[in-house]
Amino acid sequence: MKALTFHGKHHIQYESIRDPEILQPTDVIVKVKVCAICGSDLHAYHESEKGLDHGTAMGHEFSGEIVALGKEVKTLRIGDLVMSPFTTSCGNCFYCNMGLTCRCVQSQLFGWRENNYGLHGGQAEFVRVPLADSSLMKLPEGVSLEEGLLLGDVLSTGFFCAKQAEIKPKNTYVVIGCGPVGLLAILGAIEYGAEKIFAIDTVPERLTMAQKFGAMVINASHQNAIGIIKEETDGRGADAVMEAVGNATTNRLAYDLIRPGGIISAVGVCTDTHFPFSPTDAYNKNLTYKVGRCPARFMMEQLVPMVQQKKYNVTSIISHRIKLSEGVYGYDIFSNKKDDCLKVVMEL
Repeated sequence: MKALTFHGKHHIQYESIRDPEILQPTDVIVKVKVCAICGSDLHAYHESEKGLDHGTAMGHEFSGEIVALGKEVKTLRIGDLVMSPFTTSCGNCFYCNMGLTCRCVQSQLFGWRENNYGLHGGQAEFVRVPLADSSLMKLPEGVSLEEGLLLGDVLSTGFFCAKQAEIKPKNTYVVIGCGPVGLLAILGAIEYGAEKIFAIDTVPERLTMAQKFGAMVINASHQNAIGIIKEETDGRGADAVMEAVGNATTNRLAYDLIRPGGIISAVGVCTDTHFPFSPTDAYNKNLTYKVGRCPARFMMEQLVPMVQQKKYNVTSIISHRIKLSEGVYGYDIFSNKKDDCLKVVMEL
């Protein structure tokens, strides 16, 4: 099969690799119909992540059609259209039962292979899905393949970010980073009842989208975000900040923006060694800091009814639709924000 594979820093190849096979009786093989590049794919792309095997098929955002079944798969059939979270989950362990499916004791991340162990990703013609009954969801009526793809990661993550912020109608909220997750966090905050949301970024096109989604925008390249938020809150700061970038600068900004007793909800994947604020800083603000991977499989079920109602145009974040064979170009424009690129979806 053809796939986009990792070969080191800034080196993605479109090449032929071995077709996936059923290895466990609970596996299925999915023929990918749409897949996407996620911001977290760029950690490997930019930093040449230690441990990631060269030749690994990239990507953890995909939806498609089941074409092969393990003998113990019970709820799925060949021909079913399915959407997938970015990690697998068993559905029965302590963490799955509490809704923290991202921390399932059998969880594996699509697109991560180390020392020849792990899963190839969904930026490929086919993908093996372990624990298929509990990991995959049949594509519900009224949900498109693209909407299913978004549900499996960025839509769920954006709404999870907003959920962690404990939204209340009269409070003031800030979203840092107007990439796909940040934009969808704005929609999540609105869905959960927020009335005043500020969005911070430096890319004008992304700020325009944030404004369309219902946020008041701050261009951090020439506006004083801290001063604006302080002025809007009688000097206190925001009640909660949703951090959707994942670096020291944006985490420090989140700290500087938050009022005493406020919440920072951080879903941006941060690979820095240390926090940009100290335990004393956090103590002195009575800070609540919520951070971690979204339990996408759990969130997908919660969000399907909203997607079916077409309450929000969530696919409007997709700026580029290309073929899988053009994926190397897709990584270039996405990572370097060329051609106003916001979200790249690849069709097969």
